[in-house]
Amino acid sequence: MGRLDTGNDAVPFLSKTQIKREAAVLLSEYGERFGAVVEPPVPIDEILEVHLQLAFELSDMNAMFGFGDVLGALWIAEKTVRVDKSLDPVLFPRRKGRYRFTLAHETGHWRLHRHLYTADANQAQFFGGQSKPAYVCRSSEASKPVEWQANYFAAQLLMPSNLLRAGWEKWRGNLNPVAETDLLQAARTPSTETPQAVVERFLRPFADTFEVSGEAMRIRLEELELIIKNKNELLF
Repeated sequence: MGRLDTGNDAVPFLSKTQIKREAAVLLSEYGERFGAVVEPPVPIDEILEVHLQLAFELSDMNAMFGFGDVLGALWIAEKTVRVDKSLDPVLFPRRKGRYRFTLAHETGHWRLHRHLYTADANQAQFFGGQSKPAYVCRSSEASKPVEWQANYFAAQLLMPSNLLRAGWEKWRGNLNPVAETDLLQAARTPSTETPQAVVERFLRPFADTFEVSGEAMRIRLEELELIIKNKNELLF
């Protein structure tokens, strides 16, 4: 996702702790109004539309922007989020995790970055009369700092540590980590399957309860050290 304004693309540094705190604050705000989220999945649709009162649309982003890797965009002035129709969870249920992560990602931009955006009066009209979006989510730009921040926020919002640990204990029967090396030894898979793919296949049932992708869940559990490389890590 890139800024489409004409100003400086640089964004202030935000630590993981700061981003975690902001995601937790949003969940707390939602909980105070509509009831605490005590089990997965986190209701990102309701958080975006009902709590934050952002409008939401599924759109043909390729036709709108002219390139094919746009998953979503945020119009700050109009308080509108648009997501590419290829992520429609009704038509493409296997993409539901990506759909939900995109909503959470745009929510991250709204919470973390909207104060940085200054509308350009010289470009007030864009895309057939619509004002231009502040952020456009492109898969090819995921490494940009502003994108990393929104992605990290999305992971914290959809997979908060308290729900993950409780869900892991319910699923596994304990809070012990699982070693990637053990999964690779037990896997009956072609040699072409990557270690990450083996782990994600193992995590698929758990990821489904949170309605996120296997990849997103693997990355989050690695951060919490519930997925580790090998059991030798437990010695340190």
